[in-house]
Amino acid sequence: MSALSLEYAAPERDLRDFVSVFYDFRADVPLLEDSERADLAQLRFKLSHGPGTYRFADGTEQAAPETQVVGPTTGMTVVRATGPVEVFGVGLLPAGWAALMGIDASTMINRVVDAQALFGRRMGETAARLRAEPTLDARVAIGNALIRALVAEAKDMPVSFTRIVDHWLERADSPDVEALVAEVGLSRRQVERLCKRFYGAPPKMLARKYRALRAAVALARGDTDMASVIARGFYDQSHFIREIKRFTGITPSRFTDDLPTLARLTLKRGAVKTLRPLITDT
Repeated sequence: MSALSLEYAAPERDLRDFVSVFYDFRADVPLLEDSERADLAQLRFKLSHGPGTYRFADGTEQAAPETQVVGPTTGMTVVRATGPVEVFGVGLLPAGWAALMGIDASTMINRVVDAQALFGRRMGETAARLRAEPTLDARVAIGNALIRALVAEAKDMPVSFTRIVDHWLERADSPDVEALVAEVGLSRRQVERLCKRFYGAPPKMLARKYRALRAAVALARGDTDMASVIARGFYDQSHFIREIKRFTGITPSRFTDDLPTLARLTLKRGAVKTLRPLITDT
């Protein structure tokens, strides 16, 4: 049995605009040091007691609190923690960020904050309840209840906007920004401002990020060869290599030959059939 495990579960239907996926990560090792690719924001509960740190793509290093909100990330994040490690996590979609956080996502790029400082003692209480439940199903039930309660308190619910942007990111390998602007019906400046507020980045950067992540996942799954992936909107091989490494920290050849353990485990969310393509394919 592997020393590392990562299990995924879908949120309940009424929460799928806000939460991408729930996950339970365990590492039975004395020291965990691995990397995560660029990703959505995360709400995480550290259920083990050893210290841990994040080193983000911009070089910032921060301690990992017991309960934490990790903002959207723009590249490889190095994770280091004294083991054994156990974490229950919630992927926050942009509408979920807006509903729960109420602050501009671009101010939290590549940063982690203590969730108890934002949401109060209920976060610590939730961590204690999660520790008391050994199964993923039981922990997901706690997660669904927490997110539903937080969403019920929300003042900002930009679901119609985020649905348009998510669909725009899903339907093409290199989505056109002008097409998004036309579909939303706002000025380009307004669309850029809203994307930075909810996603942490303007549309052009989002298109680059998701094109690279989609290509990396296709390579790792063995769905296609490298030449076919390069043809999905990359100028040439050099551009392809730069973009993949920019957003994952890993060269394309490693996705086919030597994928790090944590990156390999994240591919398992593709098997959760009720999740949207933007989640399973990137």
